[in-house]
Amino acid sequence: MDWDQNELLSPIVRDAEVTRAARRKSSVQKKAQFNFLSPRDDNQGSTTTPARSLPCHTPGSLFKQSFTPKSAARNPDVSAILATGRRTPRFIHTPRPPLGSMSMNLDDSDWTNSLYPSPLSGLGLGDTSFTDDINMSSVMLKEEDPGEAASVSLFPEFLQSYLRHSSTAVFDLLGEYEAICQDKVGMLQRLVSRAAPGQQKSSKTAGMRWLLQQEMVTWRLITSLYRLVSIQVITVLSPVCVTISPQAPGVSEKVVMEQLFQRDAVVRQSQLVVDWLESIAKDEIGDFSDNIEYYAKSVYWENTLHALKLRRNTSSTGFNVPLVTELDPDAPIRQRRPLADLDREDDARLLKYLFTLLRAGMTDEAQRLCKRCGQAWRAATLEGWKLYHDPNINGGGAELLPVEGNPQRCVWKVCCWRMADSEHFSRYERAIYAVLSGNLKRLLPVCESWEDSVWAYFRVLVDSLVEQEVRSSGMGSEELEELPREYLEANPVKDAECLLPSSSQKVLEETKEHYHIIQKLVILGDLDGLLEEFSNWLTRSPALPSHLLRFMTHLVLFYRSLGMQLKEEVSVDVLKAYISLLMREKYVDLIAFYVSHLPPDLATAQYALFLEEVTEAEQRQRCLELAREAGLDVAAVTKMVVENIRERDTEEFAHHDLTPALDTGTSAEDQRKIDVIDWLVFDPAQRAEALKQSNAIMRKFLACKKHHAAKVVFGKVPEDSMREIYRQWEELGLDMPLPAEDENAIREHLCVRAYLEAHEAFNEWFHHMNSPPQKPSLPAQAKFTEKVAYEMKENEYQLEHDSWTGRLEALTEDVKERIYNVLLFVDGGWMVDVREDTEEDPERGHQMVLLRRLCLPMMSFLLQTVLQRTQRHQESLRLADIIASDQHRLYEVFSKDELRKFLQKMRESSLLLLDKGLDPLGYEIQP
Repeated sequence: MDWDQNELLSPIVRDAEVTRAARRKSSVQKKAQFNFLSPRDDNQGSTTTPARSLPCHTPGSLFKQSFTPKSAARNPDVSAILATGRRTPRFIHTPRPPLGSMSMNLDDSDWTNSLYPSPLSGLGLGDTSFTDDINMSSVMLKEEDPGEAASVSLFPEFLQSYLRHSSTAVFDLLGEYEAICQDKVGMLQRLVSRAAPGQQKSSKTAGMRWLLQQEMVTWRLITSLYRLVSIQVITVLSPVCVTISPQAPGVSEKVVMEQLFQRDAVVRQSQLVVDWLESIAKDEIGDFSDNIEYYAKSVYWENTLHALKLRRNTSSTGFNVPLVTELDPDAPIRQRRPLADLDREDDARLLKYLFTLLRAGMTDEAQRLCKRCGQAWRAATLEGWKLYHDPNINGGGAELLPVEGNPQRCVWKVCCWRMADSEHFSRYERAIYAVLSGNLKRLLPVCESWEDSVWAYFRVLVDSLVEQEVRSSGMGSEELEELPREYLEANPVKDAECLLPSSSQKVLEETKEHYHIIQKLVILGDLDGLLEEFSNWLTRSPALPSHLLRFMTHLVLFYRSLGMQLKEEVSVDVLKAYISLLMREKYVDLIAFYVSHLPPDLATAQYALFLEEVTEAEQRQRCLELAREAGLDVAAVTKMVVENIRERDTEEFAHHDLTPALDTGTSAEDQRKIDVIDWLVFDPAQRAEALKQSNAIMRKFLACKKHHAAKVVFGKVPEDSMREIYRQWEELGLDMPLPAEDENAIREHLCVRAYLEAHEAFNEWFHHMNSPPQKPSLPAQAKFTEKVAYEMKENEYQLEHDSWTGRLEALTEDVKERIYNVLLFVDGGWMVDVREDTEEDPERGHQMVLLRRLCLPMMSFLLQTVLQRTQRHQESLRLADIIASDQHRLYEVFSKDELRKFLQKMRESSLLLLDKGLDPLGYEIQP
């Protein structure tokens, strides 16, 4: 071999000092480059490079070129057509090991910065959004949990997106879900980068970032798979494509593959899973130029080359480390001699990063990296997977078209398989050729995560199914016989089990993650299994993360929008759990929408439960408007709110004691019952219901002698309620009387009014009766001036006493009238329904009977007190006639003790009349 130095590049001996200098130079270049960054679109550089268009993502991507309906000008793949068009920023990372440990050395060339834009590449120096973002991050970092604070807006944003796309394509909605999560992940990434390492805040924020990133990629997966389903439905309705016979002219491996993708939904779906997993890996790669170190541009194994040149030009024999003596690619294996230590390290890093690029579906970028590192031969080994196709066989035109693919692909594949099995190569080099040949056994050892393992299975599955199709078409080669039978007989159903077991403990732990379980069942299309998992999670402790519950809810709504059959009970449980979360977190404006997706009866109960905690008048009005917009039965909801609160009281009706105390204090629970009536007065159409519910509450208050509380409830009902009820009935144009329930409610309302007015009149009389003017007294041995003052005070007293007496007379007549209005209530008596042609309400009937027994005797005793205290004993005796009258039958509501007390008071009046010289009934005694 010619070792002329004039024909070789000068070697760079990378000792510690030179390496540090080179890295420092690279860092300065990057810093200078950052200072001159200008705003550009996030998608720039993610699709093209200055030299050529972005290559296909995977070998399977080439398989799909004719399957896609788009032009082949840029080699589109299925994911580009069926998945959302948005991509996650390159600087987003998941909790995976950083790639810095496998970085290698390249210069900061334009193509690296174009292909992998820096996280700050979209932020111009004059862009005010950058400053706003910094300020926002500073505010968020002051929160106890910055991750939670930064992501709370997801709850209203998801609802707004749903409402915005409710009448448009559902896949636009999924794309917006992904975009919303993507924005939040970017914000959380910036918070993590600015937070002090090791703090609990930083850990929580990183956990929230990972959770939202998993949600983001799950929406991406769902979009891809279910958009494929919709395309399949359209394909079924379209004319069936003609299958070309393998013996037809122009048929090639590529044509056979295109027919397979058009015909077999399993292959298409499997490839979508591969594309999805590769898109995740591409997101994780980040900035290419930041993940590599200094590396030679055109010479590979430069340190070995330099060492060999030194040996040739030096007669010294002190340096006897055994090295290869030739530098062809097979020399280390053929001669069984090592390379220089630095070259081995460089090769290890290069191979690991090449595998990372293949894992991200960036085969062409891996080849380009090999060329820039001086290993063009390695780039050639990555080229042989392409299916062969000669467009000139049919003689379609005078101009010859380029031939595609590898005509000896079968031989190449067997060689790759053997290299993957050979122990002479490093684990990542074996994994690279295992990817290209479909050797799953050698590929799994380098799969460090759940996503990597699933990608390996599905990548090999697609590769195997294509090989089976090529072989069955008669174009297979005998070399394929050297491939294992299990590879050539891949079973999609059996390979689906890859989503469950694994030999790696880390992967086994990751399979238990909520989102990985969801992704697994979505890929398998097992909706029943997915709903069963949801059901199990809802019953476990601790509670699910709030954002996971939000995702589950919107996923259920998505499946419903597609008309898919779900387990209704589990779907309802998911919605109820999310509604409970929104109620706890006080998302008032969001609750009505999600409640409307429950069954009607349950929706009414759930929203009523929420409204019980709403106390402000304006907020109550807003909640009712939201319920009306969401299509809820507002009347049923407000009725249930009132019934729930008033029926929560377990106290029974209590009999009044016989003391003259007229009122009992109002508790906090009583105040809730009072305020709940407000729910029924917002809508005039609910006035009848307001009367019924207020009557029910006041019945309980009257039974407990809480007259003030009953009075407040009575005041809650608008004064025009009865007139409004009749007006609404008349508007119906019916010549029928008011419904019995409404008429009885109006009568009961009037009964309560009469009772409260009687009590108010008695209270006023009692207060006036017990506050007479005080008569002045003349001190003993009073002086003249004192006597004059006394006479003046006595005159004033007389005037006040006369006024007091007149006022007492008026109050006595008023209280007498009002109490008699209760005792002698028209049309059957107080608390007695006039109409009986109504549905039976045993509880109400029982309460009204008890109220008659509780209140009417008390009214009689109050009237006796008034009459006896005002010396109207004869009228007091006449009250006995009213009580004993068969017309009113008031004696029936008295207990024996009450009758005994009533007769005792009658006796006292008679004795007082006898003392006045009258007969026991108050008449003059005739001689």
